[in-house]
Amino acid sequence: MTQPTFLKAWSSILATLVLSSVVWAAPAKAEESFVQCGKASWYNLRGTTASGEQADPNKLAAAHPSLPFGTLATVTNLRNGKSVVVRINDRGPFVKRRIIDVTQAAAQKLGFVQQGIAKVKVTSAAPLAGKNTPDNCQ
Repeated sequence: MTQPTFLKAWSSILATLVLSSVVWAAPAKAEESFVQCGKASWYNLRGTTASGEQADPNKLAAAHPSLPFGTLATVTNLRNGKSVVVRINDRGPFVKRRIIDVTQAAAQKLGFVQQGIAKVKVTSAAPLAGKNTPDNCQ
């Protein structure tokens, strides 16, 4: 086999392997993503969050009992359909039957500052990001 023929054959094999790996790298299944439904409240924490950063009510952040710090989660208000992406930087809520505490800025975007609480759906694309609960968001 001549060198140019050898290089063509090697290039074809390499291209096939690369394309095969792209096809085999399927996206995560829906059941591997985090979904949780329940009540959200908003809080105006001053001081330091559980992750050690300075709390800022003007940032889009949230407290969740099990999602890892730094996780980006989408919170959707089930009453009005408004959504916001928050970064988990704190632990909580510490009130029964609440699944997430969001900052005042996030609650403003979700449209429930006046009400104080809202029924929400929390999702995260991070596979196995936290403890899932049944998707009961009707």
